[in-house]
Amino acid sequence: MPIPKYYEIYDPLLEHISDGKIYTTTELEEFLARKFALTHEERQERLSGGALVFCNRIGWARTYLKKAGLITAPKRGTVQITEEGKASLKRAVKIDDDYLSSYASFQRFKKRAPTPQTREEVEEDSPQDALDKAYMYIRQTLVEDLIAEIMRQNPLFFEHLVVSLLKVMGYGGSFENNGIVTRYSGDEGIDGVIKQDKLGFDQIYIQAKRWDPTACVGRPEVQKFVGALAGQGASRGLFVTTAKFSEEARKYASRQHTTKVVLIDGQTLAELMIDHNLGVSPVARYEIKRIDSDFFTDAE
Repeated sequence: MPIPKYYEIYDPLLEHISDGKIYTTTELEEFLARKFALTHEERQERLSGGALVFCNRIGWARTYLKKAGLITAPKRGTVQITEEGKASLKRAVKIDDDYLSSYASFQRFKKRAPTPQTREEVEEDSPQDALDKAYMYIRQTLVEDLIAEIMRQNPLFFEHLVVSLLKVMGYGGSFENNGIVTRYSGDEGIDGVIKQDKLGFDQIYIQAKRWDPTACVGRPEVQKFVGALAGQGASRGLFVTTAKFSEEARKYASRQHTTKVVLIDGQTLAELMIDHNLGVSPVARYEIKRIDSDFFTDAE
């Protein structure tokens, strides 16, 4: 039997988890492999980038169902049906992308889709354009998954994450205690400190706030942070949050001269984690090549 398309996985996946229990990704893979009667060879088939085709399609099926709100991921590597997912099964309708598009959350998600929506756009896109769009689509999905995973952790984990990110970005050098997380009590608005350079001539004071990703951090919060920096006699501060910053907050930060303040929102934080391989791991690699004109010119 051919390997199912991602949308062919929707119905059997939902039916299998309809009892409301939490299932692991491995349990789903085993069930679906039996459901579609896949051979060992079919299960081992890989994309050109190295990822397993079957697992990749299950992953996208899970992502689409989750974006529509029919399933949730209580913790990493697991799925659980939601009340809306149960309701969808009771409606006895075919669950496909058209059905998922009836949910506003899925519509917002698909607006970033790399696949052109008209024949004219398909014809105008080069293969490289299509690949670039697909890459950005996958990257943005990973950004959202990273933020969701961060929100499952406790606040102290987030503070350690921020310090760890700065270290992998090259701050702090190799000295002991080059980056620390301050205590919960008495930190005076400062959640961490890291050395700016290898010798520790200057320090960066950090405020790390794991707030609702849909929330907006306003100017008053940034002003409080600037005040906390002044209390420490600090000249550099980094405000990191999983939320967003208002335009007024950003303008206020940019106007600071005696104290340099950098604001990092949830989107930027997740992108930095991806770029510096923190909390993520590669599943596939693609290398685009072209003719080496110098080689053939020299041959003449």
